[in-house]
Amino acid sequence: MSHYYTLGSIPHKRHVQFRKPNGKLYAEQLFSTEGFADDYALLYHCHPPTMITRTDEPIDVSPVVAEEKMLKHRSFEGFKVKPEKDYLDSRKAVLVNNDCHIVLAAPQQSMSDYFYKNADADEMIFVHAGTGKVKTQYGELPFSYGDYIVLPRGTIYQIEFNDENNRLFIVESFTPIRYPKRYMSKHGQLMEHAPFCERDIRKPQDLQTIDEEGDFLIKTKKKGILYGLHYGTHPFDVVGWDGCCYPYIFSIHDFEPITGRVHQPPPVHQTFETEAFVVCSFVPRLYDYHPDAIPAPYNHSNIDSDEVLYYVAGEFMSRKHVTEGMITLHPAGIPHGPHPGAVEKSIGAKATAELAVMVDTFRPLQLTREALIIENEGYVMSWAE
Repeated sequence: MSHYYTLGSIPHKRHVQFRKPNGKLYAEQLFSTEGFADDYALLYHCHPPTMITRTDEPIDVSPVVAEEKMLKHRSFEGFKVKPEKDYLDSRKAVLVNNDCHIVLAAPQQSMSDYFYKNADADEMIFVHAGTGKVKTQYGELPFSYGDYIVLPRGTIYQIEFNDENNRLFIVESFTPIRYPKRYMSKHGQLMEHAPFCERDIRKPQDLQTIDEEGDFLIKTKKKGILYGLHYGTHPFDVVGWDGCCYPYIFSIHDFEPITGRVHQPPPVHQTFETEAFVVCSFVPRLYDYHPDAIPAPYNHSNIDSDEVLYYVAGEFMSRKHVTEGMITLHPAGIPHGPHPGAVEKSIGAKATAELAVMVDTFRPLQLTREALIIENEGYVMSWAE
């Protein structure tokens, strides 16, 4: 994140005295995901953010890998992941490697008696179904269908859902999630050719300072272990903050598609990037307008990346038997393309209403036990139908 923002009350300069009405000092905290070498924010707390009073026994929540190596196309029914009441219990990692975890979740209840912090990974939470708000030290982020919620690692948050019908597609990234470099000026502004701009980025709002003492549980994940850390003061005791490292929301519905006379390659759909993978948004758009154009994607070889496509809504001309919440995995090393008949069927089509999220990883993904439970057997043979 590289766009400056501020909420609440802050002093005129950094690292100077900033006192409460009673004369006591506020506690300043620098928050950054890359040490002192990149974007950061400065937060001002009513109490020091260090007051741990007790700890719980740690719990191993590491995903269990079922297939470490494989070379065949796979498909999974995402909506077969059963809803669970608790937010953290509902998160099921299905595809993982050392760079990211791809997670499905269907939580039914809000986080009311604890807070959560992922100390390992930035989180990108795509909201497939559900509404509510994410509460953080920076303020609140109301969300709804189609929103990407981006949370820098170390962000303490609670999610408040409006009802129990929620479906989330989550990517945990062990390197920072950024906007694509080619969309950014050398000074950090999103440029004219980018498919979205700063106006589309929804920043935290309604900063509420909760100055309370008590027992506040922050469940913190580090290296696959969940630690229960109890603090003596409420973590949302921030009176103000400023900087360039904070959570935000971007809606897939605000992504402006890039089209051409002939079929455009997947990078035109790119929305986020990291050092280890990219995220793309496939949205409703006009098809190619050359008189002899073939709207269906051409066959292509995945040599450098595993391709994960999460289907959200609409018709997909290149794929048969697509269901809501389906995930396809096309691994590096073998080509893939439209299903039989899809190319001819696409000719003459003028537009698509498809909605999907794609994650291309630069290193191979592994399947977890949770993935095998929801797998569509025989998908690899579906091109021979």
